[in-house]
Amino acid sequence: MEDGLSSFWGPVTSTDWCEKNYVYSSYIAEFFNTISNVPGILLALIGLVNALRQRFEKRFSVLHISNMILAIGSMIYHSTLQHVQQQGDETPMVWEMLLYFYILYSPDWHYRSTMPTFLFFYGALYAVVHALFRFGFGFKGHGLWHILMGFNSYFANTFLMFCRAQQREWNPKVVYFLGVFPYVKIQKPKSQ
Repeated sequence: MEDGLSSFWGPVTSTDWCEKNYVYSSYIAEFFNTISNVPGILLALIGLVNALRQRFEKRFSVLHISNMILAIGSMIYHSTLQHVQQQGDETPMVWEMLLYFYILYSPDWHYRSTMPTFLFFYGALYAVVHALFRFGFGFKGHGLWHILMGFNSYFANTFLMFCRAQQREWNPKVVYFLGVFPYVKIQKPKSQ
């Protein structure tokens, strides 16, 4: 342990990232990798409140909850570096990927032909940005990755909600929470 701090959780039993362990607290193994998940939780909460308040389809509420579970699992893993908690970080990633597939390839989703092209370019841009930050800034790169992924998930979910509202003819508009975070405001016809 760094600086004489001992680990509350015991010895590291999982993948040890490049951040020094237990520098700031005996309860948090990788401090920056742990706290960098907070923006993802907050953004998912904003998205969830918006989805519930405007009565979007349940799939979007589940998607925002999935983002929160993923970020919380990542926080727990990076704070403990225990193998069991590593599964709590990685398994929700697979669940979330499957949830995105479900949303994008549902029979009633009419963007099935253009969405793969959008996702390809979005993924390529993300890969370039990730490579620059991950390999260019050393130990805090993974923490920055968490922050970027939190924003990435929020913006992707917002985009999907806009597309779905447009498809359902709910007259979507992009408005901003706190003047900064975009979200979709809809006006459903009286019959829905």
